[in-house]
Amino acid sequence: MSDNNKMIDILDLEYSELESFVSQELKAPRFRTDQIWQWLWQKGVEDFDSMTNLAKNLRDELKAKAVINHPQVDVVQTSKDGTIKLLLRLKDGALVETVLIPMEGRYTQCLSTQVGCAMACTFCNTGLMGFERNMSMSEMLGQVLAGRKYLRENNLDPLKNLVFMGMGEPLLNLDNLIRTLRNLNNQDGLSFVPRRITVSSVGFVKQLEELGKTGLTLPAISLHAPTQELREKIMPKAAKTHIEDLLAAMDRFPLKPREKVTYEYLLLGGVNDSIEHAKQLVKLLGHRRCKVNLIAYNPGDEPLYKAPTREKVLAFEKYLWDKKITATIRRSMGQDIKAACGQLKADQQKK
Repeated sequence: MSDNNKMIDILDLEYSELESFVSQELKAPRFRTDQIWQWLWQKGVEDFDSMTNLAKNLRDELKAKAVINHPQVDVVQTSKDGTIKLLLRLKDGALVETVLIPMEGRYTQCLSTQVGCAMACTFCNTGLMGFERNMSMSEMLGQVLAGRKYLRENNLDPLKNLVFMGMGEPLLNLDNLIRTLRNLNNQDGLSFVPRRITVSSVGFVKQLEELGKTGLTLPAISLHAPTQELREKIMPKAAKTHIEDLLAAMDRFPLKPREKVTYEYLLLGGVNDSIEHAKQLVKLLGHRRCKVNLIAYNPGDEPLYKAPTREKVLAFEKYLWDKKITATIRRSMGQDIKAACGQLKADQQKK
């Protein structure tokens, strides 16, 4: 028996790394790389014996030297609006959440990048759990494999878009994030083009510059406040990057001709949802190439803040439009199944 600790996590290899493994470790011809790659990423197999076009001795060699670690689905919750939340157990027992959101004949999947989160934003359940560890590339991509498999087995619409808006701060796991994005972009594998992938971040200047150089995705910046002072109150750790430095970094972010920077703004009842706050936001963003995604706070079972009233949300949106800022209200999905980030994991841990 092989020592499991020395086994290669084959889903954690980029294409070039798999190529080296196949030629150097397995002593197999190059075309086997393409076959294994397609089994792993296009067909999503969970064991080497399923790779039926490989010779038995090659499959045995793979079993001796590598493992395929798919996350295990621990809990599935389905909302009356069609949103599906999966609580996944990773190989070390850690729990992470991923959400499948239905949108006009297709699904968008919300992905986690860390187990827990170090940012401690005051409105976020995940932030209250604290940080456990970064997720590997194979664990991040494993969420996509699990989501795609669930949709296929239940005869649901296909998975078309990915948003890194789940548990954790993606830019604090930047190396693994970039590896993940490269693998997602591989046309012979999962095959997601950059315009179908969004990375949500509270924003770090140096990491945003690194991400911009890759051309692999567009970030959405979790702004949530129109002033540095208010951001410090509701997002104390994120606000260590001054709001003006963050916006200047996004002004420099490479965009294609029709692209805009997305700023996410979570409306918290009585905290940042007044017309005065909207005026401050216009002052901040009015001259910038951007759009604003407004999100009404989802209180959950143990609310940290109040939800904004519908009237306040609509008035805030109208004020931005009147000042020529493109604004959309993100439809709140899955409220009946604890779909806000971290709610389901927190619930399971209490049980």
